[in-house]
Amino acid sequence: MKSSAKKVNLASVDDLFSTEESRADAEREKVVEIPLGELHPFKGHPFKVKDDDAMMETADSIRQYGVLVPAIARPDPSGGYELVAGHRRHRASELAEKETMPVIVRDLDDDAATIIMVDSNLQRETLLPSERAFAYKMKLEAVKHQGARTDLTSRQLVGKLEMADVVGEKAGDSGRQVQRYIRLTELIPELLDMVDEKKIAFNPAYELSFLKPEEQQMLLETMDYEQATPSLSQAQRMKKFSQEGKLTSESMLAIMSEEKKSDLDKVTFSSDTLRKYFPKSYTPKRMEETIIKLLEQWQRKRQRDQER
Repeated sequence: MKSSAKKVNLASVDDLFSTEESRADAEREKVVEIPLGELHPFKGHPFKVKDDDAMMETADSIRQYGVLVPAIARPDPSGGYELVAGHRRHRASELAEKETMPVIVRDLDDDAATIIMVDSNLQRETLLPSERAFAYKMKLEAVKHQGARTDLTSRQLVGKLEMADVVGEKAGDSGRQVQRYIRLTELIPELLDMVDEKKIAFNPAYELSFLKPEEQQMLLETMDYEQATPSLSQAQRMKKFSQEGKLTSESMLAIMSEEKKSDLDKVTFSSDTLRKYFPKSYTPKRMEETIIKLLEQWQRKRQRDQER
């Protein structure tokens, strides 16, 4: 009598374990060496990669020890990989004449990639205001798209300020400060460059960001004419005039031509005026120290004369 039972092929114990191991290995992140030419910068990357002294030091370190912390990248549909974190290491590797660098490749959507890209750079100590401004803007948009949740309550964030609080949390900035930084992205490039160069302070820059682009352009011309930058008070008045539709070139010039209180408290001398009184070898610092000593002697003499 023939058996009606079907023949069942059972996997061996070795096959079962090797399958589990291969699945776990496939899920595990790996560090791979990728040619530098196959790594492309993140689209809209707001952080500046400069060949400055810090970059040269990084290049020297990579030349000697290699890249110690792998970069993070994601597959680029058009070919190669898009860098998410590690743009400075990539440039330093180029300067060190390396051909490849260690990279962790992850499948990330645009929002997740943006958040990682921003967070990996916000901890740097030397961020420019423009870098922080555009980084916060990009991360806030990504958080909105994700429908981000808080770690504490797991409830969906709904308010603009709540979302901004989450964006600034890792960098130690409040939601309100995040929003103030994002306002700087409304400045025309020339004014934003002046903020980065510390020619315009942050608070006046925030107020100026409310001016229309054509008014900001007019301000550039007025600043050049007056050879001055606006104080916080002047920036606030220009903002008010703009909102009322009263900001003209005449009213702007009138505001900018006012003497600032800080200017009234200053006494300045040109270098040419002072140089004729000092040897050529004197540095500005030594000139200042000498002037202070002479003024102290003059003050003591006046006091003695008054006591007689």
